[in-house]
Amino acid sequence: MSNTTELLQQALQALSPEHLDIQDDSAQHAGHAGARDGGKHYHLTIVSHRFSGLNRVQRHRLVYQTVGDLMQQQIHALAIHALTPEEI
Repeated sequence: MSNTTELLQQALQALSPEHLDIQDDSAQHAGHAGARDGGKHYHLTIVSHRFSGLNRVQRHRLVYQTVGDLMQQQIHALAIHALTPEEI
């Protein structure tokens, strides 16, 4: 597990996830400008009650707000699949 993946996991604990899966997709983007310096592309699946009553954009904003500084340095792209427990 990469350092960035661990940092993502730690930051996302603030959303009290019931399920959290982070995939490092950086190898699929080799040669892409954002792939320089390694691990920069991630896919996130997160299930949390905190998403109840929020639409997709609001959920994504909450995730981006939660991971904050990681988006400025360690992450170039983050695909988000955010669900409530009732949606799985």
